[in-house]
Amino acid sequence: MFSKKLIELNSSRFYLEKFVKEAAESLPSRAIVLDAGAGNCPYKNLFSHVKYEAADFCQLDTEYGAIDYVCDLTSIPVDNNKYDLVICNQVIEHVPEPEATLKELYRVLKPDGQLWLSAPFFYEEHAIPYDFYRYTQFGHKYLFEKIGFKVKRIERLEGYYGTLAYQLETASKSLPTNPKFYGGGFSGLIGTSVVLFSRPLFKILSFIFSWLDTKHKNVASGYCKNYVVVAEKPNT
Repeated sequence: MFSKKLIELNSSRFYLEKFVKEAAESLPSRAIVLDAGAGNCPYKNLFSHVKYEAADFCQLDTEYGAIDYVCDLTSIPVDNNKYDLVICNQVIEHVPEPEATLKELYRVLKPDGQLWLSAPFFYEEHAIPYDFYRYTQFGHKYLFEKIGFKVKRIERLEGYYGTLAYQLETASKSLPTNPKFYGGGFSGLIGTSVVLFSRPLFKILSFIFSWLDTKHKNVASGYCKNYVVVAEKPNT
């Protein structure tokens, strides 16, 4: 019924790659970039025209890419004012001291350099136990401006359809089918019957809304799954 491409579609990944590609295309060939919290370096290929460096603490049981600096992001072993741009995707929620981390990213940026950051607002706990915070747009603005950044833009990464797709996907996997979770007896039977019918329907609707999100980014209603921030270190 659905193509493999549609089944694998994730509008958050679609928009995140678009966001990072925009950052990469803004840079001249002589630029130096830091991928802060790079993980397996999924966006390294987008920066093939510049000098790309990666930093991560490498403490999770996961696959990492070629990391230049294995370190805490509050203490990156490079000189002041080194980078033209820093990208920091889905990382700031994982650091226990976000203000100290942003101060360090500010330090390593050149004057007029930019930080391109994404972080979840509505998302399950992950990379446990290194998952500490969720950020509203106002929380981002407060932290960035407190440190000295000039905020250029804060916006939703994906639209509400993407958030809804994520919630439906979660429901399709997480709603229990044991009658005891619905009170047992007759109510348990009804609850289980509804869930058994709904779970595959939620899965299908999740595919559809994720696809719709890539076609029309609805930011006029609902709430977002992730925010993105573009901020600049002033040349003062």
